[in-house]
Amino acid sequence: SNLLLLGCELTASTKSYTFQVDEEDDSDHILALSVVCLTDGAKDECNVVEVIGRNHENQEIAVPVANLKLSCQPLLSLDNFKLQPPVTFRLAAGSGPVHLSGWHRILHRDDASFEEDDDLSEEDEEELPPIMPAKK
Repeated sequence: SNLLLLGCELTASTKSYTFQVDEEDDSDHILALSVVCLTDGAKDECNVVEVIGRNHENQEIAVPVANLKLSCQPLLSLDNFKLQPPVTFRLAAGSGPVHLSGWHRILHRDDASFEEDDDLSEEDEEELPPIMPAKK
């Protein structure tokens, strides 16, 4: 698997950053968000960072992950909060700049760690009743 450093900055002029992967890519991608922090030029105001992703029903959900303020909490460690792309980071309140850093991990399908997952999906298929041809 490959591990890439991820970093982006949210500001008054660039309020959102979307991370997406190529639809054709059959690797599994995991984003791990480690730190969200205010950087030079931030005013003493509440800066709310939201993560916008999709739930298992493919509905868009926005979750606030950080509320930063210079005087009380300029930095928040998210302890490698794991997300699945596509995902958007948005500055929902405040003007930043807020810097987000973390990791982007690419797990290739042929990695040994996927054998277990494959077994599970085969079992699920076996439990489905066979489709019978319609009687004419």
